[in-house]
Amino acid sequence: MKADFLKYQAQTTPHPLAMEVSYAKGSYIYDINCKKYLDFVAGVSACSLGHQHPKVVNAIKNQLDKYLHVMVYGEYAQKPAVELSKLLASHLPAPLDTTYLTNSGTEAIDGAIKLAKRVTGRSEIIAANKAYHGNTIGALSIMGFEERKQAFRPLMPDVRFIEFNHELDINQITTKTAGVVLETIQGGAGFIEPQDNYLKKVKERCDNVGALLILDEIQPGIGRTGKLFGFENYNCVPHVVVTGKGLGGGMPIGAFTASYEHMITLSDEPKLGHITTFGGHPVIAAAALATLKEITESNLIQETLEKEQLIRKHLKHPLITEIRGKGLMLAAMTPSADITNQIVLQGQEAGLILFWLLYEPKAVRITPPLTISNEEILEGCDILMSVLNKIQPTN
Repeated sequence: MKADFLKYQAQTTPHPLAMEVSYAKGSYIYDINCKKYLDFVAGVSACSLGHQHPKVVNAIKNQLDKYLHVMVYGEYAQKPAVELSKLLASHLPAPLDTTYLTNSGTEAIDGAIKLAKRVTGRSEIIAANKAYHGNTIGALSIMGFEERKQAFRPLMPDVRFIEFNHELDINQITTKTAGVVLETIQGGAGFIEPQDNYLKKVKERCDNVGALLILDEIQPGIGRTGKLFGFENYNCVPHVVVTGKGLGGGMPIGAFTASYEHMITLSDEPKLGHITTFGGHPVIAAAALATLKEITESNLIQETLEKEQLIRKHLKHPLITEIRGKGLMLAAMTPSADITNQIVLQGQEAGLILFWLLYEPKAVRITPPLTISNEEILEGCDILMSVLNKIQPTN
């Protein structure tokens, strides 16, 4: 299978990890040799309830017996999508009450950009340096990392970049600005949290000049940071919130949510202002609905902060310089990219799945399922500490 994977399936890097997966259950993934790996990554923050969560699986199976795709998005009333959108609205602050369901987070980002342009009649989009919002041309255009996008130019025009957490840069948001797109916590840059009411100040500036603040919650949203939505930690309610990853419980989904008054603008002048065939797919929506119910009706959100402290307590080593992030969105920082590489690769050999961040080469991603137990956390920390003890730093 590995040979066919490398030959017939398009690759994203020259050297993929290429684990040959047999099955996954709970907090573990098993390869074709029945070796188990404790999952400290959760499909890059996507498998919020772990693997094969029974409520998610049952929701999928129940929907399979009713209907699959029946019509392009927005024409028919389909119960899973309607209930998911309604449940999201019930947990979001006013005026965020209307959701457009998409196939992925990056598609939702593109939809949010279009919404900002449609509502304001402006074209300028402002994003942050070292931002990551996805890889469609629209999302790529607001990626704040030239090395990863230079090969694909020309991209979307009228994009300006500011420094995250730099208050003076907020003045670059003007009456020419349609929307400001920021990650609530910068992911690829190294899990950088907003400081000193930064997001609140950006929102106030947007209100003053008539721009929309779009917060990308694709990673920090859906319970990962101790609140259902990451922005709840930072005294800010955006005009548009974008979700994905963990919302699907292991199934592909994205969503952008705004006020009804704003969202209705996508339906006319022109009609079909934003359209997708498979967005809101009933099977995906059923999985997401089960996921959101489980996260909001259990103690998982509160437990993320307790589990964060457990990780911080047990991951103390000379090769870990700091641990960034919040809840179960954590990055263990090391002295060098070489050490990080050794940790990730040797961790997999030892049965612990870790991963990298996009732009910060010294970071080790720790984003396990929200359902991971305290015992499993201690098991993973023990493996990671054992790996750290064997690493020989190179100069």
